[in-house]
Amino acid sequence: MSEEEQVNSLSGIFDVRQFLSKILKYWWLYLITFAISLSYAYYKNQFIQTFYEVDALISIKDNSNPYSASNTSLTFNWGGVTDKVTTAITQFKSRTHTERVVDDLQFFVNYIKEGEYYNLDAYKKTPFQVVVDTSKSQIIGKSFTIQVIDEYRFRMTAEFDSSIAPAFDFNTKKKSRVNTPKGMWSREYLFGESLENSFLNITVNKVTDNFRKGEWKFNLENYWKVVNKYKKIQIEQTPQGSSILTLSLTGTNKDRLIDYINRSSVVLEKAELERKNTYATSTIEYIDSVMNARILPLTQIKKEREEFLNQQGAINIPSEISSLNAELTKREIEKQQLEKQLSYYDNLQAYLITNNYDQIQAPTVVGINEGSIVNFVSRLIQLAERRKRRLEFLEPDNDNPEFKKIKRDIDAVKELILSNITSSKKLLLDDLDFSREQIREAERELSRLPKEQQELLRITKEYDLAQAEFKDLQARKANAEIVKAANVSDIFIIDKAKDTNQSGRSKDSNINYLLALLVGLAIPSVIAFVSTIFDNYIYTPKQIEKLTSIPLIGVVGKKKHASNLVVFDKPKSAVAEAFRGIRSSLYFLFDPEVESDCRTIMVTSSVSGEGKTFSSINMATVFALSGKKTCLIGLDLRKPKIFDDFDINNEIGVSNYLVKNATLDQIITDTKILNLDIILSGPVPPNPSELLLSKRTENMIKELKKRYDYIILDTPPLGLVADSLEIAKYADATLYVIRQKYTKKAMLDVINERYSRKEIERVSLVFNYFKEKAGYGYGYGYGYGYGYGYGVYNNGYHENDKIFSIKYTIKKLLKRFIKI
Repeated sequence: MSEEEQVNSLSGIFDVRQFLSKILKYWWLYLITFAISLSYAYYKNQFIQTFYEVDALISIKDNSNPYSASNTSLTFNWGGVTDKVTTAITQFKSRTHTERVVDDLQFFVNYIKEGEYYNLDAYKKTPFQVVVDTSKSQIIGKSFTIQVIDEYRFRMTAEFDSSIAPAFDFNTKKKSRVNTPKGMWSREYLFGESLENSFLNITVNKVTDNFRKGEWKFNLENYWKVVNKYKKIQIEQTPQGSSILTLSLTGTNKDRLIDYINRSSVVLEKAELERKNTYATSTIEYIDSVMNARILPLTQIKKEREEFLNQQGAINIPSEISSLNAELTKREIEKQQLEKQLSYYDNLQAYLITNNYDQIQAPTVVGINEGSIVNFVSRLIQLAERRKRRLEFLEPDNDNPEFKKIKRDIDAVKELILSNITSSKKLLLDDLDFSREQIREAERELSRLPKEQQELLRITKEYDLAQAEFKDLQARKANAEIVKAANVSDIFIIDKAKDTNQSGRSKDSNINYLLALLVGLAIPSVIAFVSTIFDNYIYTPKQIEKLTSIPLIGVVGKKKHASNLVVFDKPKSAVAEAFRGIRSSLYFLFDPEVESDCRTIMVTSSVSGEGKTFSSINMATVFALSGKKTCLIGLDLRKPKIFDDFDINNEIGVSNYLVKNATLDQIITDTKILNLDIILSGPVPPNPSELLLSKRTENMIKELKKRYDYIILDTPPLGLVADSLEIAKYADATLYVIRQKYTKKAMLDVINERYSRKEIERVSLVFNYFKEKAGYGYGYGYGYGYGYGYGVYNNGYHENDKIFSIKYTIKKLLKRFIKI
């Protein structure tokens, strides 16, 4: 099938122009449906709350500690800026972080004010605040009404359907059930008074700035529902890829949104600072525990020294002995330090084997300042912390690329640390052996002294060792506290969330109006579409061309004359001109090989009422007015009509002649139109088909051909009876009349079938009663190029041109006005 045939086939199924025409026709229906749908959308929008969007601006920076250069082991960089931004975004949306913020603000308390169309979120708009005791289980999902009586008292009421209700422990985050008083419950309380019962443990505090009488409601909402709601906080990098984050939330209560965003920023800011201080804090705690353990031994040694001196009195120690004892004390301190470092390395090895990195202490705590060890331990704890933070938001997955990379990095750092520990321990052992040898030599010298002096030196040495260790711990603690105090959070709040009179928007209002417009457009369009699909009438010449291969010889406009004698009564009308055009085109329809002084033209149609008789009369008239002797014969014996238009009695006609009750001359009647005679149908016979098949019909036609130049045969409808097929053999040409908005498309199947089987030849179509925009919307100026009769538009030669011109001018002005 060619592309043109496909288009024609599709057009035959659905006519786009007709569809557009019906859309224009149903303009009033569009107005009605638009009005109804938009009114309904407006009504629905009254039940939609106004939504606001609130935002805040924060910055993620790499704020280095000014004291970190000399205390690397106490301050760790938990990743670069990019990693921190990614982590911050993840944390803001994490369940753990959201829980902290929701708990801080007690956002599971829902304040309600009943409105005309919907309930309002009355957070910070009530004269009271509900404070929940999170250590006890509370009833959830139950609405309580608070009626403010005066500035001191309020009444709380609720109605319980059963004696048991669902509850939730906001501390342990576990569900439970509580006992409730079935039926109506009402109590009066004072503001600030603890309200404690089996199902509710709260305190209702008065908000002085917003105090007023009235009635409000509150309930404790499902905790996880609230958390999931705020996990949907929107976070964008501004600009994309930068370390500036815009936090935004959308909701119906600006105060609630503002409080959540600001508290969320503060909570994460503090959490990051605490995380940054993790190592320094754990170091301080470790030093404190060691110092606490050393206080009692130091006190005991000091007391023992004082008691010894009190008992023995003053003991003279030579200066060289005192110097030797001081050297021994120094060596003991060095030995203790070396032993601590060896113990640290042993513990570090054990931690690395068990993957327990949280218990690793800073190397500087035991005096290890060897660069590689300090840096590697810092790197190891940094990686371990990063993994720990990821596990807060992600499920552990060995196939996750990020976890794989962290594991590889940890394993690599562990190998480097273990390698350094081996070499460092070897050096420490050598130093420890040397220190022990020095101590043994000094002790041998001191062993020669009297026992009193030896005891005094021993006590003094132990006291000096304990005091030196305690002072060293104090110094290291002070150093760690300085580092901790100098740390600042990497999260900096640039702009807090604030009420800046942001304009609200109804979340679904625009969608409702859009849907209303679509519905208002769709309903009439569907009606137009269905009407087009099921509209089987013919409206335009274009439709005829697509429905049949029979040529269209002319288009006759709608007659505006009471009589069918339009050509005679209105010879300058557009309709008369259309028939003249058909007359001219008929010469091309006749068989040129058949020479005849008389041409016979049969006029028929599909059904009655299409203008068959009207066309017959005017075709006969147009030939007669051109000076041709013409005879119009009414062969529709079943439903004769011609006599009415000529005001002649139908008592005698063709039927009389065919039954031999009258001669040919008796049935021929002249008319007031020059050169036009008519033969009426006569009385309706009981057997019209048999009469038309008789020999006398043929004889009548032959005789008339001798007398006239043109014979017009007004025959019965071809779609109703077969009489026309019998008459067609006498015709030199056939005009098949189609009436606009009357003839159905399926009716053309009859003539198409007859034409394809060559039962009727030399047939052309006449499109009758054509009116511009008659249910279609387009006019066709047929009459140019195809020999079509012209009877639609003015050309300055017709009687009704002046009226048409006025109408056309008015339409043109209206179109211009509409465009403007």
